[in-house]
Amino acid sequence: MTHHILVVEDEVVTRIMVSGYFENQGYTVSQAADGKEMHQIINQQHVDLVLLDVNLPGEDGLSLTRELRGKSDVGIILVTARTDSIDRIVGLEMGADDYVTKPFELRELQVRVKNLLWRISRAQKEMHRLASSGQEDDNIVSFNGWTFDINRRALSKGNDAVKLTKAEYEMLVAFTSNPNRVLSRERILNLISHRVDAPNDRTVDVLVRRLRNKIEVEPKKPQLFVTVHGEGYMFAGK
Repeated sequence: MTHHILVVEDEVVTRIMVSGYFENQGYTVSQAADGKEMHQIINQQHVDLVLLDVNLPGEDGLSLTRELRGKSDVGIILVTARTDSIDRIVGLEMGADDYVTKPFELRELQVRVKNLLWRISRAQKEMHRLASSGQEDDNIVSFNGWTFDINRRALSKGNDAVKLTKAEYEMLVAFTSNPNRVLSRERILNLISHRVDAPNDRTVDVLVRRLRNKIEVEPKKPQLFVTVHGEGYMFAGK
Protein backbone atom coordinates (compact mmCIF):
# COMPACT_ATOMS: atom_id res chain seq x y z
CA MET A 1 0.00 0.00 0.00
CA THR A 2 1.38 3.41 -0.98
CA HIS A 3 1.52 5.98 1.80
CA HIS A 4 -0.05 9.37 1.16
CA ILE A 5 2.02 12.42 2.13
CA LEU A 6 0.66 15.96 2.22
CA VAL A 7 3.22 18.75 1.77
CA VAL A 8 1.99 22.03 3.28
CA GLU A 9 4.39 24.77 2.21
CA ASP A 10 3.78 28.29 0.89
CA GLU A 11 7.15 28.56 -0.91
CA VAL A 12 6.36 27.20 -4.37
CA VAL A 13 9.90 26.08 -5.23
CA THR A 14 10.34 24.20 -1.97
CA ARG A 15 6.87 22.63 -2.20
CA ILE A 16 7.43 21.38 -5.75
CA MET A 17 10.95 20.13 -4.94
CA VAL A 18 9.86 18.16 -1.87
CA SER A 19 6.74 16.81 -3.56
CA GLY A 20 8.64 15.69 -6.63
CA TYR A 21 11.28 13.97 -4.54
CA PHE A 22 8.76 11.89 -2.57
CA GLU A 23 6.78 11.06 -5.69
CA ASN A 24 9.99 9.67 -7.18
CA GLN A 25 10.39 7.58 -4.03
CA GLY A 26 7.01 5.93 -4.70
CA TYR A 27 4.76 7.92 -2.36
CA THR A 28 1.41 9.45 -3.24
CA VAL A 29 1.87 13.19 -2.67
CA SER A 30 -0.58 16.09 -2.39
CA GLN A 31 0.31 19.78 -2.06
CA ALA A 32 -1.19 22.66 -0.10
CA ALA A 33 -0.06 26.28 0.17
CA ASP A 34 -1.85 27.08 3.43
CA GLY A 35 -4.09 25.72 6.17
CA LYS A 36 -7.28 26.14 4.16
CA GLU A 37 -6.01 23.97 1.32
CA MET A 38 -4.61 21.48 3.84
CA HIS A 39 -8.02 21.01 5.49
CA GLN A 40 -9.73 20.60 2.12
CA ILE A 41 -7.40 17.75 1.15
CA ILE A 42 -7.56 16.01 4.54
CA ASN A 43 -11.36 16.19 4.54
CA GLN A 44 -11.51 14.59 1.11
CA GLN A 45 -8.71 12.01 1.22
CA HIS A 46 -6.90 9.72 3.65
CA VAL A 47 -3.49 11.18 4.52
CA ASP A 48 -0.83 9.20 6.40
CA LEU A 49 1.65 11.98 7.09
CA VAL A 50 1.77 15.78 6.85
CA LEU A 51 4.98 17.73 6.20
CA LEU A 52 3.89 21.02 7.71
CA ASP A 53 5.80 24.29 7.42
CA VAL A 54 5.65 26.40 10.56
CA ASN A 55 5.74 29.78 8.80
CA LEU A 56 2.56 29.85 6.72
CA PRO A 57 0.37 32.76 5.66
CA GLY A 58 -2.72 33.06 7.82
CA GLU A 59 -2.84 30.32 10.40
CA ASP A 60 0.67 29.12 11.23
CA GLY A 61 1.92 25.55 11.40
CA LEU A 62 1.82 25.33 15.20
CA SER A 63 -1.87 26.21 15.34
CA LEU A 64 -2.61 23.82 12.48
CA THR A 65 -0.74 21.08 14.33
CA ARG A 66 -2.94 21.56 17.37
CA GLU A 67 -6.07 21.41 15.20
CA LEU A 68 -4.93 18.28 13.39
CA ARG A 69 -3.96 16.47 16.55
CA GLY A 70 -7.29 17.28 18.14
CA LYS A 71 -9.15 15.23 15.55
CA SER A 72 -6.63 12.94 13.85
CA ASP A 73 -3.78 10.50 14.45
CA VAL A 74 -2.05 11.53 11.22
CA GLY A 75 1.74 11.72 11.39
CA ILE A 76 3.03 15.29 11.60
CA ILE A 77 6.55 16.49 10.82
CA LEU A 78 7.06 20.22 11.32
CA VAL A 79 9.38 22.04 8.94
CA THR A 80 10.84 25.21 10.38
CA ALA A 81 13.48 27.76 9.46
CA ARG A 82 13.77 28.82 13.07
CA THR A 83 16.63 27.68 15.27
CA ASP A 84 15.06 28.56 18.63
CA SER A 85 14.44 25.35 20.60
CA ILE A 86 11.32 26.91 22.12
CA ASP A 87 9.55 26.50 18.77
CA ARG A 88 10.45 22.83 18.67
CA ILE A 89 9.23 22.22 22.20
CA VAL A 90 5.99 24.10 21.49
CA GLY A 91 5.57 21.95 18.38
CA LEU A 92 5.83 18.81 20.50
CA GLU A 93 3.39 20.27 23.00
CA MET A 94 0.92 20.85 20.16
CA GLY A 95 1.22 17.21 19.08
CA ALA A 96 3.83 17.08 16.30
CA ASP A 97 5.70 13.78 15.97
CA ASP A 98 8.96 15.14 14.60
CA TYR A 99 10.56 18.25 13.15
CA VAL A 100 13.22 19.19 10.66
CA THR A 101 14.98 22.53 10.34
CA LYS A 102 15.62 24.34 7.05
CA PRO A 103 17.81 24.02 5.13
CA PHE A 104 17.45 20.24 5.19
CA GLU A 105 18.76 17.35 3.13
CA LEU A 106 16.01 15.55 1.23
CA ARG A 107 17.54 12.19 2.11
CA GLU A 108 17.42 13.07 5.81
CA LEU A 109 13.79 14.11 5.45
CA GLN A 110 13.03 10.83 3.69
CA VAL A 111 14.59 8.87 6.56
CA ARG A 112 12.49 10.78 9.10
CA VAL A 113 9.32 10.17 7.07
CA LYS A 114 10.10 6.48 6.68
CA ASN A 115 10.90 6.06 10.38
CA LEU A 116 7.77 7.88 11.53
CA LEU A 117 5.51 5.85 9.23
CA TRP A 118 7.13 2.67 10.55
CA ARG A 119 6.67 3.74 14.18
CA ILE A 120 3.01 4.65 13.57
CA SER A 121 2.39 1.27 11.94
CA ARG A 122 4.12 -0.58 14.78
CA ALA A 123 2.21 1.34 17.45
CA GLN A 124 -1.11 0.68 15.70
CA LYS A 125 -0.37 -3.05 15.56
CA GLU A 126 0.55 -3.08 19.25
CA MET A 127 -2.60 -1.18 20.22
CA HIS A 128 -4.66 -3.64 18.16
CA ARG A 129 -2.93 -6.56 19.84
CA LEU A 130 -3.62 -5.17 23.30
CA ALA A 131 -7.23 -4.44 22.41
CA SER A 132 -7.88 -7.90 21.00
CA SER A 133 -5.99 -10.06 23.49
CA GLY A 134 -7.64 -11.76 26.47
CA GLN A 135 -10.91 -10.71 28.05
CA GLU A 136 -12.23 -7.18 27.75
CA ASP A 137 -11.88 -6.64 31.50
CA ASP A 138 -8.14 -7.28 31.19
CA ASN A 139 -7.92 -4.11 29.14
CA ILE A 140 -9.53 -1.91 31.77
CA VAL A 141 -7.01 -0.47 34.20
CA SER A 142 -7.99 1.22 37.45
CA PHE A 143 -5.73 3.44 39.54
CA ASN A 144 -6.30 6.17 42.12
CA GLY A 145 -9.96 6.52 41.21
CA TRP A 146 -9.25 6.60 37.47
CA THR A 147 -10.54 4.08 34.92
CA PHE A 148 -8.51 3.60 31.74
CA ASP A 149 -10.31 1.60 29.05
CA ILE A 150 -7.60 0.63 26.57
CA ASN A 151 -10.06 -0.83 24.05
CA ARG A 152 -12.08 2.37 23.86
CA ARG A 153 -9.11 4.68 24.37
CA ALA A 154 -11.09 6.27 27.20
CA LEU A 155 -9.88 7.75 30.49
CA SER A 156 -12.37 8.79 33.15
CA LYS A 157 -12.77 9.54 36.83
CA GLY A 158 -16.33 9.19 38.02
CA ASN A 159 -18.48 10.98 35.48
CA ASP A 160 -15.61 13.12 34.19
CA ALA A 161 -13.92 11.98 30.97
CA VAL A 162 -10.47 13.20 29.97
CA LYS A 163 -9.51 13.46 26.33
CA LEU A 164 -6.11 12.02 25.43
CA THR A 165 -4.06 12.71 22.32
CA LYS A 166 -2.63 9.76 20.43
CA ALA A 167 0.78 10.21 22.03
CA GLU A 168 -0.67 10.60 25.54
CA TYR A 169 -2.77 7.47 25.04
CA GLU A 170 0.21 5.43 23.85
CA MET A 171 2.35 6.65 26.75
CA LEU A 172 -0.35 5.83 29.31
CA VAL A 173 -0.63 2.32 27.83
CA ALA A 174 3.15 1.96 28.17
CA PHE A 175 3.11 3.11 31.80
CA THR A 176 0.09 1.08 32.92
CA SER A 177 1.52 -2.01 31.24
CA ASN A 178 4.72 -1.60 33.27
CA PRO A 179 3.62 -0.52 36.78
CA ASN A 180 6.27 0.13 39.42
CA ARG A 181 9.05 -0.36 36.88
CA VAL A 182 11.54 2.34 35.99
CA LEU A 183 11.36 3.04 32.26
CA SER A 184 14.19 4.91 30.59
CA ARG A 185 13.35 7.64 28.10
CA GLU A 186 14.64 5.45 25.29
CA ARG A 187 12.45 2.55 26.43
CA ILE A 188 9.40 4.82 26.53
CA LEU A 189 10.19 6.18 23.07
CA ASN A 190 10.35 2.64 21.74
CA LEU A 191 6.81 2.01 23.05
CA ILE A 192 5.19 4.98 21.34
CA SER A 193 5.06 6.28 17.78
CA HIS A 194 5.37 9.95 18.81
CA ARG A 195 9.10 10.56 18.62
CA VAL A 196 11.74 13.08 17.64
CA ASP A 197 15.21 11.80 16.86
CA ALA A 198 17.34 14.64 18.16
CA PRO A 199 20.21 14.96 20.67
CA ASN A 200 18.16 17.30 22.90
CA ASP A 201 14.99 15.24 22.75
CA ARG A 202 12.30 16.57 25.08
CA THR A 203 9.44 14.42 23.82
CA VAL A 204 9.10 12.18 26.88
CA ASP A 205 9.38 15.06 29.36
CA VAL A 206 6.73 17.03 27.47
CA LEU A 207 4.31 14.09 27.36
CA VAL A 208 4.84 13.18 31.01
CA ARG A 209 4.12 16.78 31.97
CA ARG A 210 0.92 16.70 29.93
CA LEU A 211 -0.24 13.48 31.60
CA ARG A 212 0.57 14.89 35.03
CA ASN A 213 -1.48 18.01 34.29
CA LYS A 214 -4.46 15.87 33.27
CA ILE A 215 -4.27 13.13 35.91
CA GLU A 216 -2.26 14.14 38.98
CA VAL A 217 -4.02 15.83 41.92
CA GLU A 218 -0.98 18.12 42.27
CA PRO A 219 0.96 18.05 38.99
CA LYS A 220 3.97 19.79 40.54
CA LYS A 221 4.09 17.12 43.27
CA PRO A 222 3.46 13.97 41.19
CA GLN A 223 2.48 10.76 42.93
CA LEU A 224 1.67 8.66 39.87
CA PHE A 225 4.26 9.58 37.23
CA VAL A 226 7.41 9.63 39.35
CA THR A 227 10.73 11.00 38.13
CA VAL A 228 13.66 8.68 38.85
CA HIS A 229 16.61 11.01 38.46
CA GLY A 230 19.25 9.81 36.07
CA GLU A 231 17.13 6.84 34.93
CA GLY A 232 13.70 7.88 33.66
CA TYR A 233 10.14 7.60 34.98
CA MET A 234 8.06 5.14 36.97
CA PHE A 235 4.30 4.71 37.07
CA ALA A 236 3.26 4.19 40.72
CA GLY A 237 -0.49 4.00 40.21
CA LYS A 238 -0.94 0.24 40.67
